[in-house]
Amino acid sequence: MDIKAVIEKVISDEEIIKLTQDLVRIPSCPQVEAYEKEIAEYIYQLFEKEGIEVSIKPILGERPNVIAKIPGSGEGKSLMLTGHMDTVPPYKMDIDPFGGEIIDGKLYGRGSVDMKGPLAAMIMTLIAFKRAKINLQGDLVFVGVINEEYRSEGTEDLVKNGPKTDAAIVGEPTNLQIATGHRGLEWLDIKIKGKAAHGGTADKGINAISKAAKFIRKVEEELLPKFKAREHPLIGPPTLNFGVIKGGTQPSSVADECSIQIDRRWTPLETLDQVFEDLEDIIKELQEEDRDFKAEIRRIESNMATMDHKPMEISLDHPLVSSLKRVTGRVINKTAAIVSFPGWTDASLISNFGGIDTVVLGPGDLANAHSEKEYIEVAQLFPAYSIYALTAVDFCGIIN
Repeated sequence: MDIKAVIEKVISDEEIIKLTQDLVRIPSCPQVEAYEKEIAEYIYQLFEKEGIEVSIKPILGERPNVIAKIPGSGEGKSLMLTGHMDTVPPYKMDIDPFGGEIIDGKLYGRGSVDMKGPLAAMIMTLIAFKRAKINLQGDLVFVGVINEEYRSEGTEDLVKNGPKTDAAIVGEPTNLQIATGHRGLEWLDIKIKGKAAHGGTADKGINAISKAAKFIRKVEEELLPKFKAREHPLIGPPTLNFGVIKGGTQPSSVADECSIQIDRRWTPLETLDQVFEDLEDIIKELQEEDRDFKAEIRRIESNMATMDHKPMEISLDHPLVSSLKRVTGRVINKTAAIVSFPGWTDASLISNFGGIDTVVLGPGDLANAHSEKEYIEVAQLFPAYSIYALTAVDFCGIIN
């Protein structure tokens, strides 16, 4: 049996495109009550119509995960395809955020690339096996999760309560490249204390904004150069970004408080303790140099639910990576690229806390996500589906 020919026959390019449009046209952002409820029900009904084992599990109120499965014989390795159903808000988009319009080969709309196009390719993968009556040796599972854009409660539930598989693919957009790792993510708030005074007698106060400037300079001059020595061979060096600074109440008053919010991306060559210790050392040095310098570090809790956002990596020799390399090369007719994903993903939770070896791979370019003209290249949708389906065959095995 020519499995590739069968897979390409049972699902059409047009079918995947239409499903992507349908998903884009269902808003699943914070402006909608119960964000993902409607899209989850749509996906559930689609699987049910195709005769596929499917369930909905409420996670936050009426916001549910969707879980579907093509059962295997139990003789092979199991594979999970997973992605998030929520999107960021439409903000001030230059297009209809829920139109799903196709122009010059690009399908536009909020969530088109992040990540309703990838979801459509994953959903169609399970449908293909059902329609073609291809019997796998290992289970093939789909999980659509909630709230990845904020606190990842959907994936935390997956990690705690299953389903459990031998390996997983998170479908974030990678331009069909195989992302075998990414940095961890920590958001930190540095609170710097000063002493208020009138602007006309500024020498009577302690300016927290000035102290914050000292902190920023020391981080840039002493900490950032150290990151070079911590560079990971695939993932690259750690990064630190000063994202928000707030201080003072009015121009004529000495600022008694200043807050600096930091985005810190860390590699597998670092530890979470080290992330904090780096900044605590800077604060100690400043306190020794300046007795008026007072600051404390606080983790921004809104960045996560209960699980640390650690780095993710998988061995380049892992069977799933080997399967993806073989399959992707066949589908795109060139050697598959191994890359690091530039952002943080739920793959971290699945691998670090769920113990499931995970890769990130999906259609589309991450640079288009969250943008005013978000789109996904239509030409990548069917190849993504083919990669997922053929990888399931290669990794899970089939019953002849």
